[in-house]
Amino acid sequence: MSVRAINVSWIKGGWLTAAFAALVSPAMAQIAVRNQGYIPFSDPPINYRSDALSDPVAKLEQRIEQGQAALKFDPEHGYLPSVLKLLEVPVDSQTLVFSKTSFQYPKISPEHPRALYFNDDVYVGSVHEGKAVEIVSFDPMQGAIFYLLDERQAEHPIFQRAELDCTQCHIAAGTRGVPGVLLRSVYPTSAGTLVAGAKSFITDQESPIAERWGGWYLTNAAPGVVGMGNAVIAQQGSENAPAGTSLTPLAPQFTAASYLSGSSDVVAHLVLAHQTQMHNLITLTNYKTRLALYAQGDSPLSDSARQQFQKPAEQLLRYLLFVNETPLTGFDGQKVLATSPFARTFSERGVRDPKGRSLRDFDLSVRIFRYPCSYLIYSDAFDHLPEPAKGYVYRRLLEVLTGQEHGADFAGLSAEKRRAVLEILLATKPGLPAEWQAFAKANQLASLTATSSSSPSHRASSSP
Repeated sequence: MSVRAINVSWIKGGWLTAAFAALVSPAMAQIAVRNQGYIPFSDPPINYRSDALSDPVAKLEQRIEQGQAALKFDPEHGYLPSVLKLLEVPVDSQTLVFSKTSFQYPKISPEHPRALYFNDDVYVGSVHEGKAVEIVSFDPMQGAIFYLLDERQAEHPIFQRAELDCTQCHIAAGTRGVPGVLLRSVYPTSAGTLVAGAKSFITDQESPIAERWGGWYLTNAAPGVVGMGNAVIAQQGSENAPAGTSLTPLAPQFTAASYLSGSSDVVAHLVLAHQTQMHNLITLTNYKTRLALYAQGDSPLSDSARQQFQKPAEQLLRYLLFVNETPLTGFDGQKVLATSPFARTFSERGVRDPKGRSLRDFDLSVRIFRYPCSYLIYSDAFDHLPEPAKGYVYRRLLEVLTGQEHGADFAGLSAEKRRAVLEILLATKPGLPAEWQAFAKANQLASLTATSSSSPSHRASSSP
């Protein structure tokens, strides 16, 4: 069995959005045709259309081919439970979006929101009584790879690669110009449609809370900290009027029994906002480095070539360290943690240093995480950053964490937090450069080495 690419239009409107192409007969087990039209980055050195993939879905397909795994059909929820289990995507990561921002928009409404699930490498979307499970699976070198799984029961269900029209919107400003994912906050009507002409917002960790979550449900957040969530545009006047502050609260209207979980967890929302753009920045740095090196050929690396990848690498560093993160004013961290199964299981999956600290530990009173460094530093995508970009990020990271960097942009990182992040990484992150090991030795800090057989797995953080 092979992954088959399909022709699907991914319309603007949010993460995992699409306009379905014409379906062919079930016997063909293919939603649309492959390899038509122009896709950015198809040429060397990126070769985005290549079948040489090692993303989680591609790896799962190999297991299925070898008889080591099988997709199972559930009469009530289709292939979704099996997909989540096999891809190790936790059910408690569920968030619900009721705006009509998917190719399956006729079936999406406040009564039947679309369910989204994720882990460190995979995003899965599902619509109640929908036609397909939507998947974005991150390849270490290629970034976001898009798949659909037909929800009709079949003897041999297959993941079909959606590579053409989806990239028209998933290679855009909101994804930083590379194959990626994005979250959008919109002004929805009471039917879930988008208010024509109204402003929308890309959501990440720097977005003001007041501009987040339009068209989404949040089930365990205080009313004052849901931003634009749990609300629709006021019905008085024309729905096409420019959207301002005239939002009307909307109590969750979905039937919990129709979903794998009854929640749309606010902590999952916060993590999702961080993770999507972190993934995009890793991919951007990867692409820019490979393009710069390819253009140089055998010539020595020029200053202009270095600038091509150092700029995104610097952006990645700052996002990695949560520079300019929006403060979580109004959040009751202890109360949120007590009501969030996702927060508990997410934190439990963290690899910990000898002091019991993890980059997956939450704060949720002032900031998302207690220690301001992204857990995606443990990801395969980060580990596959090509040199010299990866060396640049590590060098700059060490400068910041050891206090050598005194720039105003990093003033919000206290000496205590810098030291904690440094110690956690030294004790838990395999493959740190020699200069990190030298610093640890000179300062008598515990550290792993790249060849340590007793090192904890850096992939432990993504296992449910």
